Amino acid sequence: MIFLLQDQVLYLPRNCLLYLLSQITMLDHITQTTLLLDEKKCLQNIAMMAEKAARNNVRLRPHYKTHQSAQVGEWFREAGTTGITVSSLKMARYFASHGWTDILVAIPVNIREMALVNELAAKVQLHLVAVNIETVQALAEELQHPVNLWLKIDTGYHRTGILPHSHDELDAIVTLVEQSDLLQFTGVLAHDGHTYKQTDADAIRTIHHTTVFLLNLVRDRYKARFPSLKVSIGDTPSFSILQHFSGVDEIRPGNYVFYDLTQQHIGSCNFGQIAVCMACPVIAKHPERNEIIVHGGSVHFSKDSLAAADGSLIYGRVVELSENGWSEPLEGIEVVSLSQEHGTLRASEALFDRYKIGDLIGILPVHSCLTADVMGSYTRLDGKRLEHLSGIGQV
Repeated sequence: MIFLLQDQVLYLPRNCLLYLLSQITMLDHITQTTLLLDEKKCLQNIAMMAEKAARNNVRLRPHYKTHQSAQVGEWFREAGTTGITVSSLKMARYFASHGWTDILVAIPVNIREMALVNELAAKVQLHLVAVNIETVQALAEELQHPVNLWLKIDTGYHRTGILPHSHDELDAIVTLVEQSDLLQFTGVLAHDGHTYKQTDADAIRTIHHTTVFLLNLVRDRYKARFPSLKVSIGDTPSFSILQHFSGVDEIRPGNYVFYDLTQQHIGSCNFGQIAVCMACPVIAKHPERNEIIVHGGSVHFSKDSLAAADGSLIYGRVVELSENGWSEPLEGIEVVSLSQEHGTLRASEALFDRYKIGDLIGILPVHSCLTADVMGSYTRLDGKRLEHLSGIGQV
């Protein structure tokens, strides 16, 4: 092997060249803010939930809104996943194009997208969600192909859904569905989003059991007419913390594939299960206030935050990066604010001196779903890039 060095010829044996190349890590190739993904942790998280669902004899229909990646979706397929959950018809079309044929769109139907509903219903087993009779009426009138319809029940989150004791409203919707040739009343579902505000396992357990009770009340009202009705629940905290669950046919957690600081704060996971981390270049240092500025702001992380015990806000936790991944969060350095492109870190003197301009600092995200969405791609620890729906111009 020959190299030119200041107009001189330098000869290097092949084994020396291979050694030098082996010292170049994936981190050396990172030039800008990059979302790293630890495939091993992802696979462990996927396997953990698959095993738990199998042990409880429930169907796992994972929510893909967290990763939104065809490649990550294949890891679920290899673990036995056959049906998936998505958060938009656009996302449903993306995953349908990658071979998924049993898809639940977990947001209430937007009837302005009826053309896309019919496009998808012609190709896949499409599951839709309704929370009012107007939507069901529009579906009954405009559907061209069969779809499975789920009624979303408000069991305490109060974002949307039909209250479980709104019998007149429920009866009217169910009767309308029953009269339709193309609507199949498949089940009742809920999203226990209020578990995300808890840090006590007993409180999460209580929320889950309440939801199971209320959903089964609704199912029992109609099971004589629809004996195969299913109960489906989706949230990561419940199915991460609980080991046993009954009265449920299907679970739809999603965030567990990556986890994040919010889930660690709740108690759903430990730091070692968080499978994504942002690599942020150091772009400025201010010794007069022990602050380090990184290129990593709200356009990279979103502006989600957690409240610390002292009342301050946590926008991420700093970790030490290596070619094999990252460490547990470091003590003595904090992400104290995010603006559009900048992240401000305040460090102890020892940690302030550790980093120089151009170094990479790792930061665990507060909310991995939003972080992944705004970044639009992932870089694995071997340097391979994985796609994300938001980064490929899907329309």
